[in-house]
Amino acid sequence: MAIASDEATRICNHCDRAIPSSNIDLHFAHCSRNLEKCKVCGDMVPKKHAEEHFLSTHAPVACSLCSETMEREILAIHKGENCPQRIVTCEFCEFPLPAIDLAEHQEVCGNRTELCHLCNRYIRLRERYNHESWCTGIAENNVVGSSRDVRAAEREQGARRRQPPEYSQSRLLFTIAITGIAVLLGSLFFQKKTETSSQ
Repeated sequence: MAIASDEATRICNHCDRAIPSSNIDLHFAHCSRNLEKCKVCGDMVPKKHAEEHFLSTHAPVACSLCSETMEREILAIHKGENCPQRIVTCEFCEFPLPAIDLAEHQEVCGNRTELCHLCNRYIRLRERYNHESWCTGIAENNVVGSSRDVRAAEREQGARRRQPPEYSQSRLLFTIAITGIAVLLGSLFFQKKTETSSQ
């Protein structure tokens, strides 16, 4: 039965839909007896499926990773994008770890160095992509290749500069004698203490 497009309509008080005026009474009787408006989303659902609709769509559920409670319909988005315990991988070592620990891990992991085979310099992993874009493959003569090389150069210079302090022979003998007397007195004191406690 075709409905004329110019037929007057009325709004159903139960479902808020526009219904042809000639069918409004029949529609309202059917609608109010069989359908129920969801209190959460406002959808009209069959009364016999109202509880199932609520449990499957709106009932609070706990995330299995972080135990946060939320509506079931946003659980998948939470687990994939927002959960602090979701597993993500480090961009430097591809190690899987919880998202909450990622920043701290990458702070350490990104500071590790790797040898650039083009210029033979050690480059931090966090700077590797930028380095690769401008690396010419030529080792710079005035730049030391790595922090290890810098430390080795500093040690060599320090070894040349630092000389052990010179002590006089009499001062050295005096220090040894005082140390020997202190050890002797300590052992005598300990021996007397042991004898008095055993009596």
